[in-house]
Amino acid sequence: MTADAPNILLVMADQMAPAFLPIYDDGVARAPHMKNLARDGVAFDSAYCASPLCSPSRASFMAGLLPSRTRVYDNAAEFSADIPTFAHYLRVRGYRTILSGKMHFCGPDQLHGFEERLTTDIYPADYGWTPDWDHPDERPSWYHNMSSVAQAGVCLRTNQLDFDDEVAFASERAIYEIARAKDRRPFLLVASFTHPHDPFAVPQRYWDLYRDEDIAPPSAPVAPEALDPHSRRLRHVCAIDAEPVTEAEARAARRAYLGAIAYVDDQLGRLMTALRSSGLAENTIVVLTSDHGEMLGERGLWYKMNFFEGASRVPLVVASPGRFAPRRVPASVSLIDLMPTLVDLAGGDAATLSGSIDGRSLTPHLSGRPGHDEAIGEYLAEGAIAPMVMIRRGPFKFIHSPPDPDQLFDLAADAGERDNLAAGHAHAERVAGFRDEVARRWRLDVLDAEVRASQRRRRLVAAALTTGEVRAWDFQPFRDAGKQYIRNSMALDDLEAMARFPRVAGP
Repeated sequence: MTADAPNILLVMADQMAPAFLPIYDDGVARAPHMKNLARDGVAFDSAYCASPLCSPSRASFMAGLLPSRTRVYDNAAEFSADIPTFAHYLRVRGYRTILSGKMHFCGPDQLHGFEERLTTDIYPADYGWTPDWDHPDERPSWYHNMSSVAQAGVCLRTNQLDFDDEVAFASERAIYEIARAKDRRPFLLVASFTHPHDPFAVPQRYWDLYRDEDIAPPSAPVAPEALDPHSRRLRHVCAIDAEPVTEAEARAARRAYLGAIAYVDDQLGRLMTALRSSGLAENTIVVLTSDHGEMLGERGLWYKMNFFEGASRVPLVVASPGRFAPRRVPASVSLIDLMPTLVDLAGGDAATLSGSIDGRSLTPHLSGRPGHDEAIGEYLAEGAIAPMVMIRRGPFKFIHSPPDPDQLFDLAADAGERDNLAAGHAHAERVAGFRDEVARRWRLDVLDAEVRASQRRRRLVAAALTTGEVRAWDFQPFRDAGKQYIRNSMALDDLEAMARFPRVAGP
């Protein structure tokens, strides 16, 4: 590693859909810091998650592998400790690796290569949220319902605000601690927020950024008889049919969602200010993204768990003035591409990972050279009854699941994905080609059996581990009070360095 290896700040939001951001749309969203970051950086216009659900997406993003290879099939599947992540690779290269906030690791390893973790996670680390494909009609109590929409509006506090305020404070403090510490290693800091994920509730000042008349309603829902089978299952899983959403509720949810985007933008601004104030900005690459999107009523659907644009497309910006010229990248890319990209940016050679991971480095795109145009997705969690896969290439998106009719959309001509071309004669050859590719890429019957077997094992283990005394896997942050603030064990110079920043010059 060279002495001038760049620092990396990766800011991750949760369930933040590009369609509602000023980076990608000239709508009403108030997010000036995101807009400025995109203006000065490389903005990817067609980036996708590897799976439209929190844990599978995040494990894939960290490992550069699809969920079928991480085996993180859903929000209660263990992320194995022996799978290398970008945190491992950068740590080996001499980086100080720090995580603040959510990453939704399930299992006893709650670090996955991070040297420091500043907060606990907002979500549980156990197997309690394991889906059951053997009984698809049953709705466990932990499934999404429409309360987040029906109760959308103004709040004073929520557990998500408590959590994200802590994430922002811990991240900001870490930046200043790095600036005044003796440790001169470059850093990777991941600051991962839970907003604008539902429930859709924001403080008054974020609600008041918008007016009801500013809020565009969702587009007309797809007629029930025209819904694809997976959308029908999602409407059952999320209780949409049992709890119909009124126009007023939809408007309130979208208004609160926009308010939550403004909240995330404020936290990004806070961290950008800390970088500039501490003198670290010039040598820091900033990455902004989200784990998946949010349907927010489009097509009559809410939340995620599908491969329509609202749920599977994500924002992605990489900014470092002096390294990358500002540009837009129209090619389709994936969050799994970030793992090899970070290895390259840290001075490694992602080419050596070829074959061992599914992601491909974005460095050609960042430098303005031709790069790949492809994103692959898998969905293996609740709402599905068999593996679902997605191929996005050129203007086309192909979605396949063995029990369901295929879906093919031309996004250049049909951004709203209303015209399924898969059954038409005009695209029969293209559909056949995609189906052949699916057969080459996946053994879906084998994957189906593996997912079901994993679910059965985890449900049994979860029942056992919640019987009698419970030993939680949830991360417990530890700060050594003997090394904080002013202690007699510290050298006077160290105390002075930490007491005031920047230090006052001597006479």
